[in-house]
Amino acid sequence: MENTKKMRTWLDDLNLDHPLVIAGPCSAETEEQVLKIAHELKDTDVSYFRAGIWKPRTRPGNFEGVGALGLKWLQKVKAETGMKVCTEVANAAHVKLALEHDIDLLWIGARSTVSPFIMQEIADALQGTDKPVLVKNPVNPDLALWLGGIERIYSSGVKNIGAIHRGFSTYAKTKYRNTPEWQLAIEFQNKFPDIPLINDPSHITGKRDMIHEVSQEALDLNFDGLMIETHYDPENAWSDAAQQVTPSTLIQIMKDLKIRKEGNNEEDYNKSLNNLRAQIDVVDNQILDLLGKRMQAAEGIGSLKKSKNVAILQNKRWNEILGKMVLEGEQHGLSEEFILRMFKAVHQESINHQEKIING
Repeated sequence: MENTKKMRTWLDDLNLDHPLVIAGPCSAETEEQVLKIAHELKDTDVSYFRAGIWKPRTRPGNFEGVGALGLKWLQKVKAETGMKVCTEVANAAHVKLALEHDIDLLWIGARSTVSPFIMQEIADALQGTDKPVLVKNPVNPDLALWLGGIERIYSSGVKNIGAIHRGFSTYAKTKYRNTPEWQLAIEFQNKFPDIPLINDPSHITGKRDMIHEVSQEALDLNFDGLMIETHYDPENAWSDAAQQVTPSTLIQIMKDLKIRKEGNNEEDYNKSLNNLRAQIDVVDNQILDLLGKRMQAAEGIGSLKKSKNVAILQNKRWNEILGKMVLEGEQHGLSEEFILRMFKAVHQESINHQEKIING
């Protein structure tokens, strides 16, 4: 699969003067609920109305969607509001039914993307369709797996494709439901800059009061659009209640979001920017030099431990370092999340260097 401008034709053809917005309830609950939300989103910046029809949950016994009946409701949304409609498909049967009901856009969820077998089944069912098909990132932060799923869809003859960044599961407790791992999304953009990339702040945050913050960050990183779960009564939604916003809140979020320019041709701006970037380059080189010196010290520790037959990992010492660095990081305006991620990576590299000495 090679990057080509044709990959974004389906989005460019919408002729939007703002980022793409896909919005609607996490789950289609009743016909009345679906139509009420859709009419409140009519004549806004929302281009696609979304609703989950099939909702496999992590544990059985929870609401798992109304099934194919909900496709009729989406047809009514399209007829009454003029909005395009979309839903998630997780197998070939879902694809067949969605296409039969002329659903305008399909997306594939994170639990499906993680399995090449499922992705191939869906790709075969989608063969040759001109509907846009969006692929969510897999549950785990694996860029190759994400791209592999998209390539399977592309190889089936689907040319109108896109990607949805919904964050990644982690065992660590963070402020996010699914950690964004922004660097991975940036790497995706670098490899395929013309595949439309949509951010899903609802699933990244898991909290409605963080939707604006993450949406703005995505737009600052040149994402092409947003998918935001919207319900007229979020507190009583049948699924993912905590992360849904009301239509009026969504409209306000869309008004408050700032669309950044890709660049600026003013001489003073570019001169200042280049100066600051040069400072960053100098500091980055200093960081690498310091890290190299740290690893040399780690190798010295490895040699000492080897001579005395001492285990590599010293948990008490490690926890002392981590606690100290978190406190000192705060004084430098660095978040606890960043400090933990950075020093865990540095610590792992130190262990790797010590292991080479001890086992060499």
